[in-house]
Amino acid sequence: MKQLFILCVALFSVVTVPCVAIAADERPNFLFVYSDDQSYDQFGLVQQEQGEKGRYPWFKTPNMDRLAENGVRFRNAFVTLSLCAPSRAAFLTGRYNHCNGIASNFRSLPLDTVTHASLLQKAGYTTGYFGKWHMNAQRERPGFDYHASFIGHGAFFDCPLLVQGVETPTKGWVDDVTTDYAIKFIEQQKSLNKPWSIVVGFKAPHGPATPPERNATLYEGEKARVVPNLNVQAIYMEKQGIPFKKQTLPENGLVPVSYGRFRCVKSCDDNLGRLMDALDQFGYADNTVVVYCSDNGFYNGEHRLGDKRSAYDESLRIPFIVRFPKLADKGVVVDEPILNIDLAPTLLDFANVPIPKEMQGRSLRPLLEGKKPADWRQAWFYEYFAEKQRNSKVVDITAVRTLDAKLIRYALKTGIQEDWSELFDLKNDPYETENLYNNPKYAELRKKMEAEYDRLKVEVGYKIPDYVDRPAWWDLGLPDDENKVHEVAEPGARLIFDFKQIDGTKIADVSGNGNHGVVHKTVLANAENGEPAQQFNGKSFIDIPKNPSINVAKIAWTTEIVFKPDTKNGTLLVLGGPSQGYSLTLEEGCLVFTAVVDGESYKIATKKPVEGWCKATALFTANRTMVLYLGNRKVGERKLPSLIPTEPNYAWRLGAVHGKNINDGFSGIISFMKLSAGEFPPK
Repeated sequence: MKQLFILCVALFSVVTVPCVAIAADERPNFLFVYSDDQSYDQFGLVQQEQGEKGRYPWFKTPNMDRLAENGVRFRNAFVTLSLCAPSRAAFLTGRYNHCNGIASNFRSLPLDTVTHASLLQKAGYTTGYFGKWHMNAQRERPGFDYHASFIGHGAFFDCPLLVQGVETPTKGWVDDVTTDYAIKFIEQQKSLNKPWSIVVGFKAPHGPATPPERNATLYEGEKARVVPNLNVQAIYMEKQGIPFKKQTLPENGLVPVSYGRFRCVKSCDDNLGRLMDALDQFGYADNTVVVYCSDNGFYNGEHRLGDKRSAYDESLRIPFIVRFPKLADKGVVVDEPILNIDLAPTLLDFANVPIPKEMQGRSLRPLLEGKKPADWRQAWFYEYFAEKQRNSKVVDITAVRTLDAKLIRYALKTGIQEDWSELFDLKNDPYETENLYNNPKYAELRKKMEAEYDRLKVEVGYKIPDYVDRPAWWDLGLPDDENKVHEVAEPGARLIFDFKQIDGTKIADVSGNGNHGVVHKTVLANAENGEPAQQFNGKSFIDIPKNPSINVAKIAWTTEIVFKPDTKNGTLLVLGGPSQGYSLTLEEGCLVFTAVVDGESYKIATKKPVEGWCKATALFTANRTMVLYLGNRKVGERKLPSLIPTEPNYAWRLGAVHGKNINDGFSGIISFMKLSAGEFPPK
């Protein structure tokens, strides 16, 4: 912390020399905090409110609750495009993504973009950005005087930060670290006599949802209540012929949950509490507008989905809380629908800065002040553009939602697929289980919603922008045609770790594909031949970020790993989680190769424990067979229903599992790992 303090002081000597002296005034400060992929109902007060319908009654968020109890909670808050970078751009600009330059995760925000930050900056505010930015691999933070942020998804532990553009090593859980920087920024403002505005972007609970150690064992044994749409397939999956087998529901109505996500949201709540305490400590609480929300919703099994992007409510809906002590009422709940594009005009309104006419959102100030404008929106428009996320099945989507109904339309390159359209009566069917689009009893509702769709499409100026980053299958017709793309991939090495090139927390991929790893608590050791290796202690691991070159979906694949175990149990390598992926583990000393395809597990294991130095080779062959070798000896093979059909949600990890306390990871030495596209059995 002392080093952090010195660094911040030095930086502020650069960024806080004002061009024009601005006297202290009564304009409020702004603290905008958002998490990444937090579901609307991963929030203690919502669970209390839902009562018997709440899925997670055991989940508590005391600091989010505290914020809501002293502020305003919006029960109907939504995003206009449910995807990380586009939603972040919408928060900043107050504009739909077909207007603001960001329609996928693969674009940088144009440096001349008008945002709430750039306008507040011009109006005399000091602005700062902390944590996840995510727009492509962008290094700049336009509109912000100061930033301590990371590129892309970063890493949960010991994540390098760009501090004023300078790559800076850190220690600890990333959201704790960026919160430290944000608090130091707040403290430094005491001497400047200027209003300030900061954004804090948490990485959590985005996959692989790895919490800090303090929360790593929370909720063990807890389960979720089943939702009514668990066995209702998304129509865009059905129309593409994606296999769907209904799950047999347990008699007690409870199903397992991903503990990592809840542990991460609880950790976000911890840091929200720290930020609020800092406002109290430094005397800013009474004159600071605090906003907490998520960048988008997230499916946690609803419609048997585990992502976002599409237009069901679990994807669109977000928690949204605002606290400003100067507002008269506390603990207020508002039901008027609000959007992420409303944030920018709201901050500008409170700062008494003119709101540009180009901003499509609307200031929330009247609602926060207890007024309900007669002309407040009763319907709103949603958009999504199919983008080059490998193996995503989501096509172009447009939709209109009111408080009581929703119309969704899907389009391919050839245009709207009319027979895919969906209509829901949300008042009577909030889980969107019954499509009423072709039901003659609801012809009047359909007519009304189609008229709203046509009106809003014109009002928002909907178009397909030229900066959409289309997936490879877009010109082929359907996502499943992506098989044609994968088949032409060149076989060969995609990642090689020989452990000779380690720089701090980075291990170099010597295959030339740039799949470098992030090292956590491993130490240098010697391989059997005396070359460098890495010692794992059961709590250490190496993370490997996602990259198209190491996407295993629908292709033959080979994994080679050389290791020497110290214990009988542990995870050598894992990709993915309970839906799709594979792993190499030790179980009671035996080497086990596990493949997970559409939620079903398939295993091959050695009959006897392995000892000493070993080489494991695990293959997925083109004829849908998994094969395991120990040295040059074939251990066994097993037919699979398919190759891994989609890119797993969780990325690669060497030495430990995802999303839980790292106490049962691999203990021993790993001296070599190689991932290859194609079949390469040992010779």
